[in-house]
Amino acid sequence: MTIYQEKSDQAAALLHEFDLDCWLTFARETVVSPDPGVELAIGSNVTWPSAFIYARNGQRVAIVGRYDAPGVEAYGVFPRIVSYDAGIREALIAELTALNPRQIGLNYSKDDKTSDGLTVGMHLMLQDLLRGTPFVERLVSAGPLLSALRSRKTAGEIARIRAAINTTEDIVDLVDREIRIGRSEKDIGDFIHGEFQRRGLPAAWAWDGCPIVNSGPNSAVGHGVPSEHIKIEAGHIVHIDLGVQQDGYCSDIQRLWYVRKPGETEMPAELQRAFDTVRLAIREGAKALRPGTKGYEVDAVARDVIIDAGYDEYMHAFGHGLGKACHDGGPLLGPRWERYGSTPDMKVEVGNIYTLELGVITSAGYIGLEEDVLVTENGVEFLSKEQTSIRMI
Repeated sequence: MTIYQEKSDQAAALLHEFDLDCWLTFARETVVSPDPGVELAIGSNVTWPSAFIYARNGQRVAIVGRYDAPGVEAYGVFPRIVSYDAGIREALIAELTALNPRQIGLNYSKDDKTSDGLTVGMHLMLQDLLRGTPFVERLVSAGPLLSALRSRKTAGEIARIRAAINTTEDIVDLVDREIRIGRSEKDIGDFIHGEFQRRGLPAAWAWDGCPIVNSGPNSAVGHGVPSEHIKIEAGHIVHIDLGVQQDGYCSDIQRLWYVRKPGETEMPAELQRAFDTVRLAIREGAKALRPGTKGYEVDAVARDVIIDAGYDEYMHAFGHGLGKACHDGGPLLGPRWERYGSTPDMKVEVGNIYTLELGVITSAGYIGLEEDVLVTENGVEFLSKEQTSIRMI
């Protein structure tokens, strides 16, 4: 069974859970305008306006243009494929009339970006196509269904994410010998890019900014580009944030090195304390990460460790979903800030995969860690190999 078939079977069950009669992914030119429903459960890109219907009674129908039909058929997700030439309206209305759904869930959401694939233009087109039928009044958001579909990982998805993490950790092990005094952040980034290319893998996020490489106190923390002007020096913390996309699924980890000054044999006390605090916050947050807990509650546990230790509060969420995207959908392990909408109020579920990330600023640079974990019935399983000490160079 393919990943797309796994997710399609999962979607069928979710229709009952969320009391939706019908889930409709309505898309076109999906290479230009990707839709989460297509990339998650359908697989095949399409060119002409297309309707992918999942019905609560178990039926699955794809209505696509003539020349898109063979590609959709090849993925084996839809037992019934209806093709058209001049326009989709007649076939779409006929299929909806046969199903007569009370509600038709569409891919839009205010809060979850991975459930928000329906463009304004396509929404308007759909309303025009259905004008004069009762279905135009039955269009609702399928956001909750799509969010659950995205965040509850199947066995096949978990296996792919594990593999992506393992590959990333192999690359991290190679970085040790590349961190040398006088090398620039860009030099390290170029080396990692070379390892991505050698394996034929895309970066987990935008190529220019993956990896993020920070060396020393003058390097800007955040989603920046490795600098060719900032050089590694003795006494620098080197921080790297990286991930790959492998078989359609992502990894995302952060790792740390310390470049010793002459005569140093152990980590300076300031840096050791900062590292121990960061690691403790991640461990305490992981303990709180259990099914049924709300995202903001998990975030608060980790955030309090940092604040109670006297460090500045980090200005981002403690954890985000990981899957088809590096920043995947579903419940967010973040504070109840306006920018996060309702996602921190969502409950953590079995099968969610998260990155747990935070850090503090020190006189030697940014000390930040990021681990990848799977939520199980009893808590979490670490998918990444935890960094338990700063690597000494």
